[in-house]
Amino acid sequence: MSDGNVHDQVVRRLRAEELRYTPGRRAIVDVLDAAERPLTVPEILARSEPRSVPLSSAYRNLTALVEAGVAHRVAGTDDHGRYELAEDLAGHHHHLLCDSCGVVIDIATSPRLERALAEAGRVAGEEAGFEVTGHRIDLLGRCQACSA
Repeated sequence: MSDGNVHDQVVRRLRAEELRYTPGRRAIVDVLDAAERPLTVPEILARSEPRSVPLSSAYRNLTALVEAGVAHRVAGTDDHGRYELAEDLAGHHHHLLCDSCGVVIDIATSPRLERALAEAGRVAGEEAGFEVTGHRIDLLGRCQACSA
């Protein structure tokens, strides 16, 4: 969950794209802000209060939020897209992806591991003649429920 000024930042980003912060967009941002992991569209709709965001509007609003840099689509191991707040709004983290059920789980890493990942990225970029400016790590496996 982000700090209290997420809505101010969202307003600024949407205005920069000449978009309004509609009640539907605000409901989606509230759900994503409270979520502990990336959510599918049906999960977002089920958690929105009041449940007044129609399915067709949810997809249009999510597209606008992604384009404005407010939300990020997370690719999973299944056919379902999942969404979360952009990293600069929600904080840096990585993902565990279950290759059985498709769930995506957020994980924070230690500073030591972050330094190692940054160094690995720097080396990979250097070898490819590419300037690495960040990283996202998705680890594949089986969630606790699927492992049982």
